[in-house]
Amino acid sequence: MKIKDGFLLRKVADRYIAVAVGEESVNFNAMVTTNETGAFLWEKLKNETTEEELLKALLDEYDVDEERAKADISEFLEKLRDGKLLD
Repeated sequence: MKIKDGFLLRKVADRYIAVAVGEESVNFNAMVTTNETGAFLWEKLKNETTEEELLKALLDEYDVDEERAKADISEFLEKLRDGKLLD
């Protein structure tokens, strides 16, 4: 899975907002905001990746237990799927 072409993540204050560009801006009528951890996962999702790879990257980068990391990844991916941001 990966982020669809036509979406960028921009930092606004202490939050990150998904922004549609090009043709996607016509059809995208949602707002996806996230925090620093979500932005980290977004960067990983710019290239084809798996949930297992996201988990390993998150555990390597942050001081978080595996159960919490899995829950955070699942919640983030659900948000992206609801916004139709994943291929």
